[in-house]
Amino acid sequence: MAPTYEYRQFSLPRGTSRDTARSVLTEYAEYGHWELARSRIYPDGRRQVWLRRKVMRVARTA
Repeated sequence: MAPTYEYRQFSLPRGTSRDTARSVLTEYAEYGHWELARSRIYPDGRRQVWLRRKVMRVARTA
């Protein structure tokens, strides 16, 4: 069975430094178990980021 993912999308405003963007993504990765799925930088300077993580299915043990 292929793993299913949940996605989260957010935008970083124009003028956000590369170090700030990296620290935000590191926080999501360390504490929320998110991984980078896609990143896009638009001509106006804003960054669009898509994160994903596996949906944990817990089997019932009763």
